[in-house]
Amino acid sequence: MSTAALLGIALASVVLLLVLIIRFQVHAFVAMMLVSILVALVAGMPTADIVPTLIQGMGGTLGSVAILVALGAMLGRIIEVSGGAGSLAHRFTGWLGPKRVPAALTAAALVLSIPVFFDVGFIILVPIIYGFCKAAKVDPVKFGLPVAGIMLATHVVVPPHPGIVGGAAVLQADVGWITLLGLAICLPLAVLSQYVGGWINRRRYAMLPTTAEQFAAFDAGSNEKERLAAPGVGVVLALIIVPLLLIMLGTTGATLLPKGDPVRGVLSFIGAPVFALMVAIGLAFFLIARRQGWSNARTSEVMESALPPAATVILVTGAGGVFAKVLTSTGIGAALSGTIASAGLPLLLAAFLISLALRAAQGSATVAILTTCGLLAEAVASGGFSTVQVALIAVAIGFGGLGLSHVNDSGFWIVTRYLGLSVADGLRSWTVLTTVLGIAGFLLTALLWALMG
Repeated sequence: MSTAALLGIALASVVLLLVLIIRFQVHAFVAMMLVSILVALVAGMPTADIVPTLIQGMGGTLGSVAILVALGAMLGRIIEVSGGAGSLAHRFTGWLGPKRVPAALTAAALVLSIPVFFDVGFIILVPIIYGFCKAAKVDPVKFGLPVAGIMLATHVVVPPHPGIVGGAAVLQADVGWITLLGLAICLPLAVLSQYVGGWINRRRYAMLPTTAEQFAAFDAGSNEKERLAAPGVGVVLALIIVPLLLIMLGTTGATLLPKGDPVRGVLSFIGAPVFALMVAIGLAFFLIARRQGWSNARTSEVMESALPPAATVILVTGAGGVFAKVLTSTGIGAALSGTIASAGLPLLLAAFLISLALRAAQGSATVAILTTCGLLAEAVASGGFSTVQVALIAVAIGFGGLGLSHVNDSGFWIVTRYLGLSVADGLRSWTVLTTVLGIAGFLLTALLWALMG
């Protein structure tokens, strides 16, 4: 089949995927599986090979993704239920002082968003945002906007979040390097989120009546007993920092030590993200569950409650792997990579722009990241890139999934409704903030590419 025909199939598959998800409200998992089958048929794949290819794509992606997403969800759920998020926010505020409450909340949000999914983490912090805003006599959007911005930035580029973990599996990128690079870029983005959020908040936004009633009725003192019983900030930080240190240790060992070195093998084992998260879960059991007086049954119940929402994420991620496998097996990936190479468009820029366009078109950052990784997997595999460069490509795709959050994004509605923004004001504020952070994140990624390439 000609290159033009294969590229036409690729374009039609993406359009069909968008139509199914946006127009007909088909679940992303079903839509991606259906489109994968149709692509295989139209591209001429033998019917006897289609189902085995789908299974290979699903299994190859979920081998590591399912474990990481499940463990990350459990760790986040333990921190959430125990009240650790509140401890974190209040202690950061104490450290930075009452005059720097917005910066303290943003810093706490950056740390909390590493193990906790964006929508869950933001909802957890809403009562804390409301409490500080009432004390400061300002609207929730003043403190909440930069908090939401950095939490979403972390969600799209820092494992164990599903989009970037699934994308890493599709591109065969090193999760340790993605973690290091993603966190390194998110630190300045946290500062940028604070300043851009303040600039956006120069104008006053009329609060929605329903949010105004909820905010007026909020009693900050009602959470005092729960806050005092929550685990200390040192415990919460340990649960987040220890696995990160283990991952960094493994990545450092793999970079500095030669292959075959026994020490490198040990460091690679303890630095594997799966092992690092297992260590964090074990620490959470002793440092939170036992100290909170939870029984084994209660601890198991808390951990199990994290799995139903994670299951959907895992399935969608696996379907992204199926789509990528079909694109590769049919030769579409090779045709696309050849076209990009002949067009002279830098792969890093193409990765960001494709992901940004898909994000704007269908709303889900996870779907945008996975689809882009599937489209570019062949180009990355055949490009002769270093381990760090492949990780940077994955991060660039992640930042493409950050920008242009608008009305087709569930996160848009969560943020605007809790902060009391109308749709128009949400587009003026939240959409602008996510786009600025996405572009800034990509520019920083491109800078690292130039320095480390």
